Amino acid sequence: MKKYGRVLMLFSAISLFAVANSKAQEIVVRARMERPRTVVVRRPYRPSPRHVWVAEEWTPSGGTYVYKPGYWVEPPRPGAVWVAGRWRHHHGGYVWVAGRWR
Repeated sequence: MKKYGRVLMLFSAISLFAVANSKAQEIVVRARMERPRTVVVRRPYRPSPRHVWVAEEWTPSGGTYVYKPGYWVEPPRPGAVWVAGRWRHHHGGYVWVAGRWR
């Protein structure tokens, strides 16, 4: 009986280690995601010449992705360029790679 307890503890420790090292924000999607059909993308006026338009994005939320419309934002540093997000093929589904500043 003690041997089973030790094996169970070892298995639990390995499982926790594997879960801790996994990518928590990565959600594999096996359904075709489309932006809502009723969305009309109209950019509001630019707040200042420094602002950059960040196009629509998908944000992880509750085990799936939700659509986030575009918005104006100031770059975090001079010369920064916004690289738009994209869907990347991953394990028979797709993973959203979020946009970032380069």
